[in-house]
Amino acid sequence: MWCLTNRRSLILLFVLFIGQMFPLQAIAQRPTNTRNLESTAAELILPETQKTIDRGLLYLANRQHSEGSLGSGTNYRKNVAVTSLAGMAFLSAGHMPGRGTYGKNVDKSIDFVLSCARPTGYIIREESAGHGPMYGHGFATLFLAEVYGMSPRKDIREALKKAVDLIVSSQNREGGWRYTPTDKDADVSVTVCQMMALRAARNCGIAVPKTTVDQCVDYVKKCQNPDGGFRYQLAIRPQSDFPRSAAGVVTLYSAGMTEGREIERGLAYLLRFPPRGDSMRYDAHYFYGQYYAVQAMWHAGDDRWRQWYPAIRDELTARQQPDGSWPDSLINSEYATAMACLVLQMPNNYLPIFQR
Repeated sequence: MWCLTNRRSLILLFVLFIGQMFPLQAIAQRPTNTRNLESTAAELILPETQKTIDRGLLYLANRQHSEGSLGSGTNYRKNVAVTSLAGMAFLSAGHMPGRGTYGKNVDKSIDFVLSCARPTGYIIREESAGHGPMYGHGFATLFLAEVYGMSPRKDIREALKKAVDLIVSSQNREGGWRYTPTDKDADVSVTVCQMMALRAARNCGIAVPKTTVDQCVDYVKKCQNPDGGFRYQLAIRPQSDFPRSAAGVVTLYSAGMTEGREIERGLAYLLRFPPRGDSMRYDAHYFYGQYYAVQAMWHAGDDRWRQWYPAIRDELTARQQPDGSWPDSLINSEYATAMACLVLQMPNNYLPIFQR
């Protein structure tokens, strides 16, 4: 059945089926309209956009190492987070384990992530953990949750369950997460990675305590500043910034909030920094910020989404390098390219974690 030509409709039916099989309880989502979603993708992903995506995915496939990892440079070579994000980029195009042009690349990504899973549940490759290994753990857990319903492999569920248990047990007294499982303080940036992973796990039937979600929501709300943006940590001065504010809004959405004063104020803050196409602002955390901002606007929907996506679509299209990549001086081009592909493919709505 997977050889049928209308892949977009087929994958959409698949993810809707998964959503029906594993409905959320504590972490709820708004219903989606299939026709509207299909027309949104057809309208917003232009032929040139698709070519941009295809070039990006080809770059990622060519940069994958033999054991399945991705990532270059000194600190993020063969990195768990970069590999997981690249795997997500392939999935967002409709390529699943063993199926599609990049099905083998997805399989290799799974192999590498699972090879980094410890008996404790911690998913880490210490020699390339980079800045804050819990980032990698969160993205890896999210990736495994997304492929769980697409693969018959039993080792995926075992690793996923242990990874979720580690996230739950490492939540600190502030209600969030930090760079390592044993840190006593929290920050908004690491916290959003864990909350998205928990939401994805809950989507596919892995138990997530309601108290974990509630404590996280309380923490993130405390981090919101009067201007609607979010501070990095509770203990530091209340300075808002676009990338972490986008992360703060997505954390609330991932925890089940679909409306409310905190979300509206957060969205209003983000709308002060729309993509302009003439410059890539916040260069140090540009792709991180846009990855979360496009999710925030996708959940917001309506005019905010239809204004934001074309702007970031055109900005990313204009900034793609001849080899299909996007540069990032802080981490590496594989990371930036995976993030850019995920942003551009948001209208596809293929993956449960990105569904409204």
